[in-house]
Amino acid sequence: MAKRFSKWVAPEIKHGKPTKWNWLVLYPDGLKLGKNTDIGAYTLIVAKYGVEIGDNVQIGSHCSVYSYSTIDDKSGKVVLGDNCRIGTHSSIMPGIKIGENAIIGAHSFVNKDVPANSVFVGVPAKFICSVDKLYKKRKAKIPADH
Repeated sequence: MAKRFSKWVAPEIKHGKPTKWNWLVLYPDGLKLGKNTDIGAYTLIVAKYGVEIGDNVQIGSHCSVYSYSTIDDKSGKVVLGDNCRIGTHSSIMPGIKIGENAIIGAHSFVNKDVPANSVFVGVPAKFICSVDKLYKKRKAKIPADH
């Protein structure tokens, strides 16, 4: 990822206005954005009560990160740890912490904290394995001559 982001600069973020990559932040004063982040188009970040995004975080397109919810009247800072990845169309609810290197599968609904180095998927998101186990499985499926 270092080469891809060798010239990375923080985007200009204004309340309710899409960035040049077409993602949107409400209450940008509550957003702490790490370096080398990759946020997909049409993602919404509601930072009224704080959203902290670590370094090298990837968020897929069409995701929602909420620091408050009007449906159940919950609020709280959301923390996305360094190197975590959030799959497309996922929702992160208020007060949630996603640990470093964690992976959230596409279309997941995260309503509880996710430990570092773990993989969570589903509605609601549930633990399926460690990141190390996931990569061992992937490596085993790659042919030796690849």
